[in-house]
Amino acid sequence: MAVVGSEGLRSRHGSFYTVKRWTSVTKLFTAYSVLIGVDSGRWNLGEAAGPPGSTVRHLLAHASGLPFDGPTPITPPGRRRIYSNTGFDLLGEFVSQKTGLAFADHLKDSVLDPLGIEAELRGRPSEGLVGGVIGMARLATELLAPTLLSPALLREATTVTFPSLPGTLPGVGRFDPLEWGLGFEIKGAKSPHWTGQTNSPETYGHFGGSGAFLWVDPVAEIGLCVQTGREFGPWALESWPILSDAVLAEVSGSTGPR
Repeated sequence: MAVVGSEGLRSRHGSFYTVKRWTSVTKLFTAYSVLIGVDSGRWNLGEAAGPPGSTVRHLLAHASGLPFDGPTPITPPGRRRIYSNTGFDLLGEFVSQKTGLAFADHLKDSVLDPLGIEAELRGRPSEGLVGGVIGMARLATELLAPTLLSPALLREATTVTFPSLPGTLPGVGRFDPLEWGLGFEIKGAKSPHWTGQTNSPETYGHFGGSGAFLWVDPVAEIGLCVQTGREFGPWALESWPILSDAVLAEVSGSTGPR
């Protein structure tokens, strides 16, 4: 476990370097690499990507109409929020076509190496990263004090995109609306939720099926990163909010590592 502020590490507990699967927390890194390309002018959010009528923005926001897994759209783009691994895998293909690089290489060049993250993509852009919790902590610190992305684009990415779309957050429940930004799930008014009751509605992040999660609360100016190695299940929705509330209560006023 790692707790960070904009200045870096504030607190840590347990294994910090043990390599484990990040599963869908990978989507945050994939999204960040795509956004860096937008910021640099290599491509834009409105470019066609995915099924007919879909754009990079639709894929990042899980609004392309693609299913959880599979190439056949369920609805036209922009109608529903359908959480889609396939959509993020197509983002990887889009980037590869634009750069001429394997997506793993682009991710390494654009995000992992600049942030000093020792992680490896061993599979799909939607879920394939493996690494230690220190790597997630470095992204969380970057999100609190961006160096690779303009603050304006980060604000856009962590603001609800395509508001009012209903959908289901896998493993949690159906929400109307299901708030999501450009790759970042936004807590909003969701209840129950996997973050704490005292996390602000502006909190954003992602969790993965391997029991990993990363959230950033921009109001509290704190990020929390956790790896468990225990598959996500009802236990997580019971324990993660308690942990999140305890962390916010304990370290929100901390100024240095403990």
